Amino acid sequence: MTYTMNRVATIAAATALLMAGLAGGYWWAQRGNDHNSAMSAAPATVAGERKVLYWYDPMVPDQHFDKPGKSPFMDMQLVPKYADEVTGGGVSINPGLQQSVGIRTAPVKAGRLASTVRVPGTLAWDLRQESVVSAFTEGLVSRVRVKAPYTKVARGQPLAAVLAPAWSSALAEAKALRHAQSASARELQSAAEQRLRVLGVPSGRGRDGSVTLSAPQDGVVTEVLVREGQAVMPGTPLFRVNGTATLWLEAAIPQASAATLRRGTPVEAVVSAVPGQTFSGEVEALLPLVDATSRTQQARIVLRNPDGVLAPGMYAEVSLQPDAGTPIPLVPTEALIATGSDSRVIVQEADGSFRPVRVRTGRSGGGQTEILDGLKGGERVVVSGQFLIDSEASLSGALERLGSSGANAKEPQP
Repeated sequence: MTYTMNRVATIAAATALLMAGLAGGYWWAQRGNDHNSAMSAAPATVAGERKVLYWYDPMVPDQHFDKPGKSPFMDMQLVPKYADEVTGGGVSINPGLQQSVGIRTAPVKAGRLASTVRVPGTLAWDLRQESVVSAFTEGLVSRVRVKAPYTKVARGQPLAAVLAPAWSSALAEAKALRHAQSASARELQSAAEQRLRVLGVPSGRGRDGSVTLSAPQDGVVTEVLVREGQAVMPGTPLFRVNGTATLWLEAAIPQASAATLRRGTPVEAVVSAVPGQTFSGEVEALLPLVDATSRTQQARIVLRNPDGVLAPGMYAEVSLQPDAGTPIPLVPTEALIATGSDSRVIVQEADGSFRPVRVRTGRSGGGQTEILDGLKGGERVVVSGQFLIDSEASLSGALERLGSSGANAKEPQP
């Protein structure tokens, strides 16, 4: 009996000790877990340890969490954001994370956008190469050699013969004095030659006493205003001759583009009537008149026509290269972050951190955008992954000076 009771007591004591040990171990383990959780949940403040500001999901960086855990968005653990990764003026991102999310940068270059203006145009005569053949004195047209309009003529080619008494008498007087030998006659020779110039007597003279009127230049006789047997008075126009070396190209330039054109702006034109050939020229003038309906301004373009294949009335496609002007910063259009109220870019600093910068944009073209204010050129802007950095900058307070606000912290998914 006594042996049995002692054995039972021994077993009970051993069981009690075992239970006490298990309870103590559980209490110690629980205390350690609670301590570790508290240390993880609270930002580290001990000297030598990195201070955690918040946790976030790299795929959804605009949401911050107060505690570590599993992301409610992706099947992954939250990543801590340390205080030493946030600079005073921007955001610092781990190089490994930059590579994983594909952050790329590009330099800001100074230049001007290639803004070729393409408009239709119509060819016309270059009035600066127009000449009018007229009668300087009263006379009678004895013969017309060029009777049809739009006849090509060469310089000096006879156009018409005119019988003019004043010309005949002046020519006869000059001829008589030309062979005189006396001193007084030689003095009259210069006076006779001056009279011929004043009367506008042409150099050619026919056998019947008529005077031949010739073409003053190479070109086309666009108007024949006289017929044989017609009496003419001084100043009566007889022929109109237009040169063909250059033509005027009249093009309607949009009002927004007209301000970029200057005298001498280069021009290229393609004419459907002459396929495979490009004609060059330059802007001569912008006419001081804007069409109220189309809001266009007429440009007068001098187009070279060396082979004479162009003719007035032809339709042309015009390409103009406006004055480039002073170079300004250009950024890739994909680098811009448009918020509706303004635009900004993410600039990479020399220390590797990123800073949002508000910019004022100009024209865009060819994948580039003009920056009128905010950048000076030479900076590096983020062209891929900038929305990730922009969200980080917003939530870390870097955008507060730009009028942006951060998002509220959330609890992680258990």
